[in-house]
Amino acid sequence: MPLFDLFWAMLWFFMFIIWIWLLITVFVDIFRSDISGWGKAGWTFFVIILPFLGVFVYLIANGDKMRERSAAKAAESQAAQNEYVRSVADSGTSTADQLATLSNLHDSGKLTDEEFAAQKAKLLA
Repeated sequence: MPLFDLFWAMLWFFMFIIWIWLLITVFVDIFRSDISGWGKAGWTFFVIILPFLGVFVYLIANGDKMRERSAAKAAESQAAQNEYVRSVADSGTSTADQLATLSNLHDSGKLTDEEFAAQKAKLLA
């Protein structure tokens, strides 16, 4: 196989992958959008029956709205991740507070010396 044919085949392969990605993106956006059920059915039918024309017309007609919905979804995901990190990172008590509680338990006799040392090592690790 000549080198030019290999490059040509690779180009078509990657164009096919990009086309599949574009179709999936358009279908996801169709069902994420706030248009009516009949509108979603119409766009889906149009994209399935005339794929190239349907996708390009959808991108021209709804390209800005697609971008806005994707940005809103990304911001929502980022906010959820930030909230999760804050909830996990902020356990409510610091290591010093936990050590003070352990010390109080040890002083009151509720923890043995071995238990106190094990819990202290666990906290400081």
